[in-house]
Amino acid sequence: MLAAMLFDVDGVLVDSPHERAWCGSLAALMAGPWAQIAPQTRYTPAGFSTAVYQAYVAGKPREAGARAALDYFGVPDADGMRLQQYCDTKQAHLLDLVAHGDFTAFDDALRLVLRARAAGYLIGAASSSKNANMFLRKVRLDPAQLELPGLGAPVMLIDAFDANVCGVPFAYGKPHPEIFLNAAAALGIDPAACTVIEDAPSGIQAAKAGGMRAIGIARLNDADGLRAAGADLVVTTLDLVAL
Repeated sequence: MLAAMLFDVDGVLVDSPHERAWCGSLAALMAGPWAQIAPQTRYTPAGFSTAVYQAYVAGKPREAGARAALDYFGVPDADGMRLQQYCDTKQAHLLDLVAHGDFTAFDDALRLVLRARAAGYLIGAASSSKNANMFLRKVRLDPAQLELPGLGAPVMLIDAFDANVCGVPFAYGKPHPEIFLNAAAALGIDPAACTVIEDAPSGIQAAKAGGMRAIGIARLNDADGLRAAGADLVVTTLDLVAL
């Protein structure tokens, strides 16, 4: 019997500017400090598409995502200095975007959080991103505005979760199930009784590797990729998830 729902953050709960930060930062580095080595790589601005971001970077811890992007584009980095520079540049770009309010929360996801709580599910937040809690602290969760009255006074989204393992430096990133297994343990729930909500194939794979059900939210016309990763259900809006 299902007893808990575990939510990824970026792409599931909020439309955060992670993709823009990763792509914009690499473009700036290739046009500036790395211009000399750019011709040796496979990088083009158009080549860093949403499909590439979803397949290689999304859902991974910062350094793993940066390494995946550099490897994909064939950027030489024998001593790891470019990896660190890319991570630092991306983080600065991301914080600038957030400071300017350049992100939104998905109303269908907020409604699902509230519906799940009202139905008696335990709720967990599980994102590899060290920035996830920053977003969760900025989103106001108002049951009345989301057409779910009677569920309590407005709170910040971060307060809605019974367990939160966002940004914890686990040994393994997705598609390894470690983050979701730890979220289930924090809730005191058997993994088999958990459903994971994810937007990235690596997150779907992590959920299934942990023995959990997985729902894919296809916000980017990527339903086929989520199904191929093993999602039990793929939807284009979380309002379609029945509890």
